[in-house]
Amino acid sequence: MNTRRRGTELEDAILQAAWNELMNVGYQNLTMEEVAIKAKTSKPVIYRRWDSREELVLAAIGKNIPKPADDIPNTGNIRNDVIIVLERLNDLISTIGPETIHGLMSVLAGIPFSELLHLRRTNTMQTILKRAAERGEIKVEKVTDRITKLPVDLIRHELLTTYEPVTEKTIVEIVDDIFLPLIQ
Repeated sequence: MNTRRRGTELEDAILQAAWNELMNVGYQNLTMEEVAIKAKTSKPVIYRRWDSREELVLAAIGKNIPKPADDIPNTGNIRNDVIIVLERLNDLISTIGPETIHGLMSVLAGIPFSELLHLRRTNTMQTILKRAAERGEIKVEKVTDRITKLPVDLIRHELLTTYEPVTEKTIVEIVDDIFLPLIQ
């Protein structure tokens, strides 16, 4: 009887081994060889599915992190909505680990931050801003694509410069002192 794993079962074992290694030894120390040993497979089997360590790590992150909340915050107040989004992002960063995100961003410079973190929904801020405009909280003519991306860009900047998840105080400062004054 052949007990060799194939397909989804094998991929799941590899991705779980990669995730476990990522959590145990960190991004910088994760090796394909050790993942293969932990998954009870071989490096060539892994490389047939993922061309690089970074691709494997991204796949492991996508498989193991909590999926983004389906609900876009709608508290009736733009400030609260944006703070909720940034807190969720910060929780995600904490789960993955700032060192891992920093390492991936340095190697995969062409991949947008939102894709790196598997934040597939790109319309969250647009939806929040649209709702705020309908409530008369913001001046639509002040909203640009760059301003829409600014809160997440500032979180990314904090992460890259401090290697730490962003504090709640910093999230509030980003929203109150930088973002909202630009659009109100």
